[in-house]
Amino acid sequence: MKLSRVLRAAVIAVFAGAVAATVAPVTASAATFVVSESQFKQMFPSRNSFYTYSGLTSAMSAFPAFATTGSDTVKKQEAAAFLANVSHETGGLVYIRETNTANYPHYCDTSQSYGCPAGTAAYYGRGPLQLSWNFDYKAAGDFLKIDLLHSPDLVATNATVSWKSALWFWNGSKGASTITSHGAIIYGKGFGQTIRTINGAVECDGKAPAQVQHRVDLYKKFAGVLGVSPGGNLTC
Repeated sequence: MKLSRVLRAAVIAVFAGAVAATVAPVTASAATFVVSESQFKQMFPSRNSFYTYSGLTSAMSAFPAFATTGSDTVKKQEAAAFLANVSHETGGLVYIRETNTANYPHYCDTSQSYGCPAGTAAYYGRGPLQLSWNFDYKAAGDFLKIDLLHSPDLVATNATVSWKSALWFWNGSKGASTITSHGAIIYGKGFGQTIRTINGAVECDGKAPAQVQHRVDLYKKFAGVLGVSPGGNLTC
């Protein structure tokens, strides 16, 4: 989640419930998640120990529609798409905090009435999808009932909160797009639409083809691990 997130501040949408679908979702858990722990380890062989499989499956209880909506194919495509974007954002679940410290002071949108109470340099990227900006920390915290605006480092120190922050963005924010990443997959818009939601202002429409291709390559790889077709509309 890079610096251009300010371009989409006006379209942040807080997740309000499960997205309707033809097949009713059931709450995911380690027992029902379409990605097994062994597959997760195969996808992330060099991951930081902070990013646990149990942290992910525990976090999913707050997002019952994630990877449980639609056909088995759609469920696996969504899981692969989420984890591919996560892998791209974190170098394979290696990085917890954004590595470019020079960007840290730029993630405070002072036009927000609540400001940046944790400090103007406190809202840099953290977690599996590198949650950034004071308005995202505020919106994610409001949904999760955790005061991330005042305590943003919980996203880098609590594994379940960290995964929840990423799942909040995946399921609840339209980002730089007109649809959430969750909606993009379950409504057949394709993996490319998830890229637009997550970082479209920086990467899409020919701006960063190498980064887009890296996300696509990871998605194809993870879809292969899960034994599912990646589908169409892969780029943005």
